[in-house]
Amino acid sequence: MQPDKLKAKGIFLDLDGTLVDSTAAYIEAAKISFHTLGKEVPSAQIMLEIPRRIEQRQSINDLTGGCAEQFMPIYLKAFYAATERYVKLLPNVALTLEGLAEKAKLTLITMRHVPNQVIQKELDYLGVSQYFALIVTALDTTKPKPSPEALNWCVKTLDLKMCDCIIAGDSVNDMRAGKAAGSRTVAVLSGLYGCEELSKEQPDLMLPDITLLPEHIE
Repeated sequence: MQPDKLKAKGIFLDLDGTLVDSTAAYIEAAKISFHTLGKEVPSAQIMLEIPRRIEQRQSINDLTGGCAEQFMPIYLKAFYAATERYVKLLPNVALTLEGLAEKAKLTLITMRHVPNQVIQKELDYLGVSQYFALIVTALDTTKPKPSPEALNWCVKTLDLKMCDCIIAGDSVNDMRAGKAAGSRTVAVLSGLYGCEELSKEQPDLMLPDITLLPEHIE
C-alpha cells in the first residue's frame, strides 16, 4: 500500500540509518574489535552484517570466529566512541526535520543502549535537537524495538492518539514496532536493510530516504 498522504500529528523517527549515516562507525568499531582479539579483519559486507544481527538479537558467533562473547563488549564500546567522530547527518536531513516539525510532534526512538543525555548531546552537535519533543533510547524502556513500549509511552506523554502517528525507520524492528503499536509505518532505504527485507514487513509507505517524507504528510 502506497498512500498519497499519511495523517500525522506525531512522528516517531529512528536514528541510525534514518537520520544519520552510521556506516563508518560500524566499520571502525568492527575493525577495532577484530584487531583487539587478534583476528583478521573481514570484508565490509561482514562488518555491516554485525549490527544487523545485533539489532535483531541474532548470533554473530559465525561472523566473529566463535568469539561473540568477547567481541560484543569491545564492539559496543568502540561503536559508541566512534559515533562522535564518524556519524554524520544524511544529506538534507536538517531541512527535512524542520519541515516535519512544522507538521507534527517529533520523537526520536533509538535502539542505542546509551543514556538519553548522550543522544541529546549528539543531536545538539548535529544541530537538530530543537526539532524533537522527546528522545527515547533503549535504556529508557524495559523492552526496546520491536516492542511497541516506547511508542506507547511517547503517545501518552505527548497526549496523542496512535492512529494519528507514524513511525519512520530503516529497519525491520521499526516496522514491527509500528505494527505492534497500531501506527502507520514508513520504511526508508537509507540504512542497513534492503527493499526486499523491508517489503516483507508490509510498510504503509516505502521511500528512498527520509527527505521525501514531508511531501507524504498531511
